Amino acid sequence: MKIKIISFLAVLCAIHMLGQEAKAQRKGFWQQKVDYTMDVNVDEKAYQYEGKMTLKYSNNAGQSLSKVYFHLYFNAFQPGSMMDYRLKNISDPDKRMVSNMGTKEKPLYQSRIEKLQPNQIGYQKVKSLTMNGAPTQFKTDGTILEVILPRAIKDGETVSFAMEWTAQVPEQIRRSGRNSAEGVALSMAQWYPKMAQFDEFGWHLDEYVGREFIAPFGNFDVTIHLNQNYVVGASGVLQNPNEVKGYQPKAKIKTSDGKATWRYKAQNIHDFVWAADPKFVVDSAASKNGIKVYTVYLPTDKQVVSNWKTALGLSTEFFDFCSAKFGTYPWPTYTIIQGGDGGMEYGTATLITGGRNLKSLVGVIFHESAHSWYQQLFGINETVDEWFDEGFTSYVEELAMQHLFDKRGAIASNPMINAYRAYYKLALSGKEEPMSLLADYYNTNYAYSNEAYNKGAVLAEQLGYIIGQENLEKTFLRFYDIWKFKHPTPNDFKRVAEEVSGINLKWYFNLFINTTRQIDYAVGNVSDTEIQLVNKSNFAMPLDVLVEYRDGSKELFYIPLREMRGEKPAEQSGIYKGVKRTVLEDWFWTKPDYKFSVAKAPKNVTIDPSLRLADVESSDNSLTR
Repeated sequence: MKIKIISFLAVLCAIHMLGQEAKAQRKGFWQQKVDYTMDVNVDEKAYQYEGKMTLKYSNNAGQSLSKVYFHLYFNAFQPGSMMDYRLKNISDPDKRMVSNMGTKEKPLYQSRIEKLQPNQIGYQKVKSLTMNGAPTQFKTDGTILEVILPRAIKDGETVSFAMEWTAQVPEQIRRSGRNSAEGVALSMAQWYPKMAQFDEFGWHLDEYVGREFIAPFGNFDVTIHLNQNYVVGASGVLQNPNEVKGYQPKAKIKTSDGKATWRYKAQNIHDFVWAADPKFVVDSAASKNGIKVYTVYLPTDKQVVSNWKTALGLSTEFFDFCSAKFGTYPWPTYTIIQGGDGGMEYGTATLITGGRNLKSLVGVIFHESAHSWYQQLFGINETVDEWFDEGFTSYVEELAMQHLFDKRGAIASNPMINAYRAYYKLALSGKEEPMSLLADYYNTNYAYSNEAYNKGAVLAEQLGYIIGQENLEKTFLRFYDIWKFKHPTPNDFKRVAEEVSGINLKWYFNLFINTTRQIDYAVGNVSDTEIQLVNKSNFAMPLDVLVEYRDGSKELFYIPLREMRGEKPAEQSGIYKGVKRTVLEDWFWTKPDYKFSVAKAPKNVTIDPSLRLADVESSDNSLTR
């Protein structure tokens, strides 16, 4: 009965999503569509498999396409690949991907890829590829397959590709691979030839050198033939739980030549992942809103099992919490699978490392599950707008951790304060680069991580400071309504925030994303009748200034920025509750100081007591007389 309900929900979900496909904010919006049907036969002893794929590809670009491209991600795990050279030449390589041939004090890193033997490398080799039955010409160039078509795909046309390929699963070095550090046999991420994204910016043909992904939305029907002793966790909905190991207590495992067949279906996702191990156990629970959450993990000891069971309960709460704040989770299931080398999001599933303490386990689950919104639902281009993906996800994760895990109740005035502190450290380190830089091109992993995760979260929280917290919450929900399943850009999010708030935000997004300029204000001279404020930087912002008078009363002075062409509404919560608010004349970014009069003698003047203004030097933001 449960299986029938899940299938019915899946159908309703698909109908709903298809019905929403036509809505978009930008006139002329279009996107490509893919439908994968795949069948893979796995030789788990040799770590190899044979694959067959039928791919329906719909061209909605407004132009004909004489070529298409596929990603062959496993090819990165070969000596001499671009990923290998990146590890050899970046100053702070990902320590999971290198061996330290020196000491802790004086490390000497060597790429783990460089040492792979032929039977340890990864590869995906295309044997044949046709379009509507006609042969294509194709060639492999690193992790990209270029395909010259027998004829151009016309605008509005859907064609069918048929592909056969062979693959070898590499030693687990980054995300995917065999025999992970925690002992998971197969972590199958980026495991199939994936159609590249083509959109208004052209083809996205990024070589796989370590970062993340972009792909068109579509439906997946995946069949996996694997040794009958293995348990599989995967994206989508398992179609035959009564015929495989792990999901039903009384399952009658159907086998052929010692192999069981696993079949999964998923709709309107843009990546499919699976992992397998004979020792996996499966648990599940449903959220109050009916989302079925699965955990698939290695029960290595009692504490690990206890942590995973606690995390499962919190995960169901997480999906309901996020659905209320960021838009309804639209798929019937989500599967949390132990595997990979840390945490990575995929369509309706994640791979995470599982031998963690409880808070770490819940934190990584919340982060990867939050990607169900800021990545999977919106198809954000992680190779270009990494902060929009990771930063907003970190924002969602932190809110959820404070509400559900720490159970603090009322959130502090700045719940992202730890992200702010990490951003300040980066900004003052001399290593910061513009946040609009392509994700692969940062000079250091340190800069990438702190800008994508921390500065991106700061951008979101500070946006609430600029337009008001209530308007920020409305923006998230409005953005979901307009842009789910549509590959929006950061400008699309900015436009929604502008429409919700009535405030122009061009200056903020441009300076905070495209430059490394820093915000730095100070309280200047203060007398019994006048207060001076100073902008010490080249980044102007609106200001909240709290004045405490000598008679004990308080007044909040709000100074809009001229470029905003509007003002945020009063916030009557937390430290501002019950405080009189006075809106002053706007401040020009061309004017370095600002003075305003007060009717009573001030005792204390504080710029932004909520700490949401990302001021890199806050020691002069307050003055007590």
